[in-house]
Formats: sequence, C-alpha cells, structure tokens
Amino acid sequence: QVQLVESGGGLVQAGGSLRLSCTASGSFFTINAMGWYRQAPGKQRELVATITSAGSTNYVDSAKGRFTISRDNAKRTVYLQMNSLKPEDTAVYYCNADLRISFTTQIIRRYWGQGTQVTVSS
Repeated sequence: QVQLVESGGGLVQAGGSLRLSCTASGSFFTINAMGWYRQAPGKQRELVATITSAGSTNYVDSAKGRFTISRDNAKRTVYLQMNSLKPEDTAVYYCNADLRISFTTQIIRRYWGQGTQVTVSS
C-alpha cells in the first residue's frame, strides 16, 4: 500500500523557518511530479509549490523568494524549506505525489499525505 508521510510542521515565530519533509513508501514503479499544498481554516486548499521528476519547480506567488521545494529521488522524499514565515502562512500543509504504479501500465495516480500543521505566530 502506498503512503505519503509528512513531518516537520510546528509552531514558529514570524520571520522564522521550518523544513517540511514527505516520504513515499510502498510498492510503485516511479514518482513523477511531487508537490505541496496548504489549507488554512475556512479557505480552499491551494497550491504552494511543485517539482517535476527532472527538477523543474513552480511556486505560488506568495511563496516565491521565501520557499524552496526540492526532492531526493533515492530517498523518495520531497522537501519544502520555508523561510521568512508570516502569520498568513499558517495552515495544514499537504504533500502529494503522482506515481506510476507499475512498469506494465502508463496510468499515473495521485496520492496525498495526511497533512502537517504549520502555525506562525506574530
């Protein structure tokens, strides 16, 4: 069974930093794109950053210059380094991964982690 497990959330003061990690486990063939989303109370889930298998990245405007997404394919892990955190960054952060389950199929499935809380105090 495929699972994504996040870690690294917590409480930090404004201006501080956190590093989130998300590791994929289970049986699958390859990992394509990976990403981070977040959902604040009363708001819709929004994209924060994505990274392709080749390392190309994309960020929401509010994260540009402050957040960095990276991945370690050997460890099946995606990271989100968050610097200069602001109270408006407070949310539950979710990782996702697009997985090709088997070499016998081209079907890609998206999996989600359970979420990790990030709280930034002013």
